[in-house]
Amino acid sequence: MSSRTVATIITALVLLTVLALMLRSWRRRSKRDAALPAGYPQPADLGRELASAAALYVATTPRDTPLERLNIPGLGFRARGGVSVFERGVLLELAGSPTLFIPTDAVQVVADATVAIDRVVEPGGLLRLGWGLNTTPTDAPAHNVPEGVDSYFRFSDPVDRRAITEAISSTRAPGKTEFGTEESEV
Repeated sequence: MSSRTVATIITALVLLTVLALMLRSWRRRSKRDAALPAGYPQPADLGRELASAAALYVATTPRDTPLERLNIPGLGFRARGGVSVFERGVLLELAGSPTLFIPTDAVQVVADATVAIDRVVEPGGLLRLGWGLNTTPTDAPAHNVPEGVDSYFRFSDPVDRRAITEAISSTRAPGKTEFGTEESEV
C-alpha cells in the first residue's frame, strides 16, 4: 500500500469515529430530553393579538446556559416560523413542528442576547424568551428537569424584535417577574 492510501484510510476512520460520536451524543441528548414537555395546552381563547412577526428559531437551552441545546420535542432544531404574542401568552409556529403555546404566567425573562449555540450576532440581535416548563415540582429532581429554559429567536427586522419584546413585557403583572432588554451575560 502506498502512503497515500494509508493516509486516506486513517482519515476516513477518524471521520467515521467523529460522526459516530456525534450521533451517539445526539441520541443520548434526545433520550435525556424526551420527557421534557413542549409548551402548554393552548386555550380556546388566546385573547387579543398584541404583536406577530416572522422569525428564525435558533435554539432552546437550559436557563442561562446558551451553549447547551435541549432537544425538547418541537424545539430540537433550528426552524423558520412565527412568534405571536396574545394577551394570554406566546404562540410559536415553527416549520415542521406543532404549534407551541407558552402562557403569560410561564414567561420569566424577555431580553436581548448575542450568543446561542451556533449563532453569534450583533449585540442584541437575538430575542431571549425565558420560560418555565410545564412540570410539577416533583418532576425536576427525578428527571433532571431544568428550572427554566431560554428560547432564542432571530428577527430579520430589529423593529419586529422590539415589538415582540414590548408585547410580551406588557402582558406581565407588575412585580411578578423581572423583564428587560439588557444584554444577557454570556
